[in-house]
Amino acid sequence: MPLLGFGTWQITGSDAVTATAAALESGYRHLDTATVYGNEAEVGRALAESGVARDDVFVTTKCPPDRAGRERETLEQSLEALRTDHVDLWLIHWTTDSADERRAVWEAFVAAREAGLVRDIGVSNYSPAQIDELVDATGVKPAVNQIKWSPLLYDAGLVRELADREIVLEGYSALRGGTLTDATISGIADRLGRTPAQVIVRWHLQHGFVAIPKSTRPERIAANADVAGFELSDDDMAALDGLGSSRRQ
Repeated sequence: MPLLGFGTWQITGSDAVTATAAALESGYRHLDTATVYGNEAEVGRALAESGVARDDVFVTTKCPPDRAGRERETLEQSLEALRTDHVDLWLIHWTTDSADERRAVWEAFVAAREAGLVRDIGVSNYSPAQIDELVDATGVKPAVNQIKWSPLLYDAGLVRELADREIVLEGYSALRGGTLTDATISGIADRLGRTPAQVIVRWHLQHGFVAIPKSTRPERIAANADVAGFELSDDDMAALDGLGSSRRQ
C-alpha cells in the first residue's frame, strides 16, 4: 500500500476524471474513493484511460454501513464502476451504534476477501475498542483504519494502540481544519522553502502514516506529491507532533 495516495472526496463529474488523471500523471499510484462519493465511475474511467497498468495502482473504495445486508451487491457495483475485477482495499466507511450490525458487515467483508473480490479489508472511523470487537467476533483484524488525521490531531496513544494491533493508520482531511495556516507548520514550510501541504504530507510519510491529500488543481496535485527532496528534522517532527498534544490539553 503506497503511503501517498490521491483522495477524491467531494470531487465529482468531469473534475473527478481530470483530477484523477492528473494525479496518475504526477506519479500517484494509490487512489482513494468510496460509494458515497459518487465518483467511482469517473475514477475508473481516468485509470482506464491513463495508460497506467491496473496492477500498478492501489485502489481503495468504501462501503457505507447502511448497506448492511447488501455488501456484496454494493461491492459489485463499485467494481463495475471502477472497471476492475477487484479492489486492493475495501473499507467500512464509518461505524454504527449496533455491535451486531458491525459484526455482520465485517463478516460480509471477510467473505468478499475470501472470494477474491478484494485484496484486503479494513475500517474507517473506528475506535480501537470497536476494532477489538471485530477481531474477537471473527478472528480477522482490519488491515487499515482510515481516520481524520493531521499534526493538529496527532495522538501518540492512538498511534501506539493501532501499531500494537499491527493496523495501518491512514489519515484523511490532513489539509483541512486550519493546518495550512497553522503558524508552526507555516514556519517550518517557509524555512525549508516548501508549502505547508508538503510539510504535512512529509510528516505523514516519515511517521509511516498513509496520506491521501486531494485537490482539483493539477499544479497542487503535483506539488503535494513532490515530497521526496527534503526531510523533516527530529525537532521539526517533535514540534508538529506537539500540535496535537497542545490542542487536547
